Amino acid sequence: MESLTCKNCRRRSSKNGIVFSGRSKDWSLELEKKKTEAKMLCQSLRKKFSSSNGNSQTGGPPPPIITSEPPPRGKRAFLCGVTYKKQKCELKGTAQDVKNMKDLLVDQFCFPIESILILAEEENYKAPTRKNIEDGFKWLMTGIQSGDSLIFYFSGHGLRQRDFQGDEIDGFDESICPVDFQSSGVILDNYINEAIVRPLITDVTLHAIVDCCHSGTILDLPHVYDINTGKWDDNKPPSGAYKGTSGGRAICFSACEDYQQAADTSAFSQEKEMTGAMTSTFIGAIKAAVGNKEKITYSGILDSMHQSLRQAHKSGCISTGLRRVFHRKILQDPLLSSSEEFNTSTEFKL
Repeated sequence: MESLTCKNCRRRSSKNGIVFSGRSKDWSLELEKKKTEAKMLCQSLRKKFSSSNGNSQTGGPPPPIITSEPPPRGKRAFLCGVTYKKQKCELKGTAQDVKNMKDLLVDQFCFPIESILILAEEENYKAPTRKNIEDGFKWLMTGIQSGDSLIFYFSGHGLRQRDFQGDEIDGFDESICPVDFQSSGVILDNYINEAIVRPLITDVTLHAIVDCCHSGTILDLPHVYDINTGKWDDNKPPSGAYKGTSGGRAICFSACEDYQQAADTSAFSQEKEMTGAMTSTFIGAIKAAVGNKEKITYSGILDSMHQSLRQAHKSGCISTGLRRVFHRKILQDPLLSSSEEFNTSTEFKL
């Protein structure tokens, strides 16, 4: 039995679960229209500020880096999965997400086990509290040198809130939620950018894979890829704040657009285990390319993710736009953003 759950609202639906009635075709079309309008608004706002931003960006230094044990050189990954155990917002798929991502890094991209830091609500791991996540960012960036390949992965809840600094085109800051976010607060995109994007020096590459709601521009990177046009949209802040690197490159795969929600689902698991829809389709895209002996590319991964999610969406039995209430359809569009424009047909390497 397949089931699907929104990462913000925890009520669940399944084929044998809830009976739905009383929905009109007109209401369904209206919801689909609202979704289309929201997507077009995001794209138009990016284009509106594209010509006026230019290169007039300013900014302060990144936060200090403090750690007791220097991490390994070369390949390094920080994986964070938040389950929110015994909370109303508890998630079911994040623990499996972290395991699947770790296995991908080790088996496919030859990351040494000792170079992977994991925060999770499982035995033998430190809890993904706000402090520990911020310390994890410091660990990831400590002593980086030319040639290093860095990974940040997050699976959990994401939120958005009003931006009061004038550096968000849509007027909202995005954030990730630590396990203790209700007492210690969320971690804003501004902080994440300063912590793991700004310090990137020449010939150091960071790949972020973020599976949570409202994660589109969670790293505040200045360029967003438009899968429909095959071109990069300008996402530089209206305030002129600098959101780039110190010579390196940051690339982010996000679960959905800033205004969208991400889903947990069993649709992509042969064992019918709950996993993040974005994580499952991301890993699936890479494994499919390897299995077909094809070159793994950024555009190939993004296209495959969109195709898999569209197929899952079409297979649902609930009307479009009701996922927040009934969670049977997957309504999310994975996003690719970067600190600089590049040819997305180039090979994806970690």
